[in-house]
Amino acid sequence: MANALPTLTGNHAGSLFQVVAPSGAGKSTLVNALLEREPNMRLSVSYTTRPPRPGDKDGREYHFVSVEEFMQRRADGEFLESAEVHGNYYATSRKWIDEQVRSGIDVLLEIDWQGARQVKTQFPHVVGIFILPPSFDALEARLHKRGQDTQPVIARRLLAAGSEMAHAPEFDYVIVNEKFETAVAQLAAIVTATRLRYGSQAARHHELFAQLGIVG
Repeated sequence: MANALPTLTGNHAGSLFQVVAPSGAGKSTLVNALLEREPNMRLSVSYTTRPPRPGDKDGREYHFVSVEEFMQRRADGEFLESAEVHGNYYATSRKWIDEQVRSGIDVLLEIDWQGARQVKTQFPHVVGIFILPPSFDALEARLHKRGQDTQPVIARRLLAAGSEMAHAPEFDYVIVNEKFETAVAQLAAIVTATRLRYGSQAARHHELFAQLGIVG
């Protein structure tokens, strides 16, 4: 990949979080609730070749691009990671994330497990969070309730869910989204704990640490 940026360490005021879940587990709803509570956190808007759904806005939910444009951007080295999911391509901007984290802004990625693996190779200190449904029955009910997919698509998503959830052990934290408010509180607690890690605090309060004679 052309023009690759150096691996980013954890010694920056901002942190990078990635949230992974099978379709229907409530990932987007949880992420939106977290963003409302956390003004110093921004959602990374991915590029995708999938068509917009009703209510989607370009640049808000995704940057919607053609397959040809996607492939060109990937060839030019613009993406941190890319993956094909349910027949569509998705990718994350490497440069934008790097700039945000270095400036002290926390960044959150909604991503699939394949992309999460790629992100971790360049951002070793990324905090991985996996969202699980309380049961397969609950997962199926949520997919039907949201009314966005046809029955064949729902069946395909349910089939994929099992293999996707098998990757939960690769992540730092797991949240079972049974009660929404509890799950949001758990997600916020992870963010708070991450911000209090030594590397983040030292970068955020470097003058104070120097005055106190803390080095390391």
